[in-house]
Amino acid sequence: MSVTVRIPTILRTYTGGVAEVQVDPTATDSGATLAGVLAALEAAAPGIGARVLDDEGRLRRFVNVYVNDDDVRFADGLETATPDGSNVSVIPAVAGGDRRYVPLTGTKSRPWLALSPRECQEWT
Repeated sequence: MSVTVRIPTILRTYTGGVAEVQVDPTATDSGATLAGVLAALEAAAPGIGARVLDDEGRLRRFVNVYVNDDDVRFADGLETATPDGSNVSVIPAVAGGDRRYVPLTGTKSRPWLALSPRECQEWT
């Protein structure tokens, strides 16, 4: 059984720069679940588990995990099934920014309205 885990750039130091890692979750005690995938990932790339899970073994608050494009927070969390051929994506949350540049009238089709004047010059 094989599951592909997509690793974000910030965590690739644990995988030797590799963007995708193949793991076998059934080789762990947790079986074909997200918990099994993360245990197998930790075995393949020691240290990465502490970046995804907190000290109590729960998903970290600012890390989003998807199994086949479904957010596991709205599924079964660590017990989300990971059948053979599944894709797991680990995505660190992005937060922050400068509230002065939040557009009052912007739309998704006009994202440049959220840029500062300096940023607009850099992007043009």
